[in-house]
Amino acid sequence: MPVIVVANPKGGVGKSTLSTNIAGYFASQGHAVMLGDADVQQSSMLWLNLRPAAAKAIASWEFGFEQIAKPPKGTTHVVIDTPAGLHGKRLKEILKLADKVIVPLQPSVFDIFATRAFLDELAQNRHAMKTEIGVVGMRVDERTIAADKLREFVATLDLPVLGFLRDTQNYIHLAAGGLTLFDVAPSRVERDLEQWQPICEWLEA
Repeated sequence: MPVIVVANPKGGVGKSTLSTNIAGYFASQGHAVMLGDADVQQSSMLWLNLRPAAAKAIASWEFGFEQIAKPPKGTTHVVIDTPAGLHGKRLKEILKLADKVIVPLQPSVFDIFATRAFLDELAQNRHAMKTEIGVVGMRVDERTIAADKLREFVATLDLPVLGFLRDTQNYIHLAAGGLTLFDVAPSRVERDLEQWQPICEWLEA
């Protein structure tokens, strides 16, 4: 059962957007998906409560803040949304569950600086954790200098950049209805699905 953890100790980088869309992707493939939310703000759980009954099912994993329980039997895929400021013992407990960690990162010097120590820690411990780690550029045009700078930074850590997701209202409008890119007609979000293709391939590898 693959467990995907979406993590970055900096707030406002798009963790919930990434988490909900990963869960939506797995659900669209017919998997029995659970979405856990380790953030006290419970953004992903709020989104899940907005999800229409007609959409592909995504179960809620009651993710305790004091103790982490295993997901129930029958679950085939798990996605965990994590809070800002995640570090120390709590971080290690969550990472122990992870098969893959995705780090959403915006290509500004401030975001990169704030995330540097976290990425260093992940890179240093990934072999011991036996966990695959990838970075996704959020709200960025991959043709820009900012995207090049992000690639250069991540290359110093020997971590892959899985893709770049543009700044678009599609995510905001869909989230307001408890939906993802994978719940609507592909023609409506064609450009965004193209950007997700390499991310989905990495998730399935």
